[in-house]
Amino acid sequence: MENWKTMRMPFKIGYRTLKTAVGATIAIAVAEWMGLEFASSAAIIAILCISVTRKNSMRVSWARFVACMVGLVLSAIIFEIFGYHPLSLGLFILCFIPAVLPLGAKEGIVTSSVIVLHLYVVGGVSVHFFLNELQLILIGIGTALLMNLYMPSVERDLRQYRKDIEEKMQVILRELSVFIRNGESDWSGEEIPELDDQLKRGKALALRSLNNHLLREEDHYYHYFHMREKQLEIIERLMPYLARMSKAVTQSKSVADFLEELSTAVSPTNSVPYFLLRLEEMREEFRQMPLPTTRTEFEVRSSLYYMMHEFEQYLHVKERLWANKKDKTRQTSES
Repeated sequence: MENWKTMRMPFKIGYRTLKTAVGATIAIAVAEWMGLEFASSAAIIAILCISVTRKNSMRVSWARFVACMVGLVLSAIIFEIFGYHPLSLGLFILCFIPAVLPLGAKEGIVTSSVIVLHLYVVGGVSVHFFLNELQLILIGIGTALLMNLYMPSVERDLRQYRKDIEEKMQVILRELSVFIRNGESDWSGEEIPELDDQLKRGKALALRSLNNHLLREEDHYYHYFHMREKQLEIIERLMPYLARMSKAVTQSKSVADFLEELSTAVSPTNSVPYFLLRLEEMREEFRQMPLPTTRTEFEVRSSLYYMMHEFEQYLHVKERLWANKKDKTRQTSES
């Protein structure tokens, strides 16, 4: 018995699976209660229309409705002219698919095919048939839209992604500081690909959250993760220059101190003006220093200057995020 318990696989029912089951049950129950023929098709339509986001559900539902209407009219014309036999069905498909693609209703091809096959089985066009199919379509789509009104909040997951990403950024900047200060480090750099993966997953989740809000056009988390992606690209560009620093020079301590301080300030808050001022002060300080006397010192100092330039761009990336945020806030208050 104990061995059986340890061999059991975890069984988990997701919210989308639960919504699909409930939606299909409601759709077929309503269709049967109304005494509709082919009542099971209402459940099929509901299953096909339930999606991962509200916006996608609305788009798919509209596409299926349009495709079903086109399919019903076109199939009635073809079947009545050429008869109810397989060749007519093939001719319908040849004409139907090119007709719905320009309408942006390709997602409705399968759904409408189910409805058209009802006409093929019945073998005749009538007002009763059209009303029956229209009600099946509306019940299936309406049930799916009702089920998709509930979408679980991902706010906590997005906050956790942001927290994990900022911790990784802090480690990376701190390790860069150690390398510049000492001219060497035993850091493996594994946080960089891990951070890249977290940014991709966080951005995808933020996009899904945005698509669950029908009236919202922008999402702060999405822009935040995009901003961190750009900053990571800048850090990755610096790595070859970092490798050229075979020794520490006088300026190394200042740049290392700057990065160490920057690592402690990684957060959603706006500390950009302070660090831009620090960079300008460092540049002025470096201008007052004597010129390099050896080739090695020249190469190290050149790499440090380049790194300072890149970290200025690093800060400007975040500055643009805050500028956009202020613009949106001002527009909202004005409206």
